Amino acid sequence: MNEFIAALILAVVQGLTEWLPVSSSGHLVLFQNILNYNPGLAFDVALHFGTLMAVFVYFGKDIVDISEALLKGKWGSEDGKLGILLTVATIPAAIIGYLLHSVFEAAFQSLSVTAIGFGITGLVLIIASLDFKKNIKKMPTYVDSILIGLAQVAAIFPGISRSGSTISAGLLTGLNEKNAMKFSFLMSIPVILGAGILEIGNKTLSSDLIWATLVAFIIGLATIYFLLRVVSNSKKNLRWFALYALLLSASTWAWLIFN
Repeated sequence: MNEFIAALILAVVQGLTEWLPVSSSGHLVLFQNILNYNPGLAFDVALHFGTLMAVFVYFGKDIVDISEALLKGKWGSEDGKLGILLTVATIPAAIIGYLLHSVFEAAFQSLSVTAIGFGITGLVLIIASLDFKKNIKKMPTYVDSILIGLAQVAAIFPGISRSGSTISAGLLTGLNEKNAMKFSFLMSIPVILGAGILEIGNKTLSSDLIWATLVAFIIGLATIYFLLRVVSNSKKNLRWFALYALLLSASTWAWLIFN
């Protein structure tokens, strides 16, 4: 396959799956194997940068308000408290991701780990879609934030969706659908940004990758809009993504067995 077409497919896949609860990392591993095309670390970072920019654009006002509240010491305000809770939720992934970086990196070389991850994602989404309790919270507690942060740690493994696991954790702690999604997307910013800096080091991204970043950004922005305007109407909508993840897990195992 033409390398540009293969790269374009990966950019589209990243834009769709970074925010849909189906694991972008797992899809990139899977599609790189299917396409027999691995464009390298810089390309992956460029794609993640594109989808991260989609969050900055969609939640721009929220980000400015939270930053302003924290910088001005208004920690008791709603925006200030949200900023602190997001920081608390980020700590587990920042520490564990850094300490076990080589372990997680090795996991990305295994399609079997990815297949298991897809299966876990499907099961988690099914559990989160059930009516265990009424989801009425607008904001998590500090304990809730730590639990959501631990869910994000599990999602460092390929196949386990970051958005899926953190949205599910938010729902299970009592957040309503829209606020669970909003908290999940906002808490992704420091983790994705930090991971990109850690991976790329002091190197610079080539200007040749701008098109891939732009594709991932546009599709990522549309995906966030779709999730918050359509999927967030009911947590039962997560079951469609759960079914997809479980089917994808089975298909990946079949791919491994027959190839």
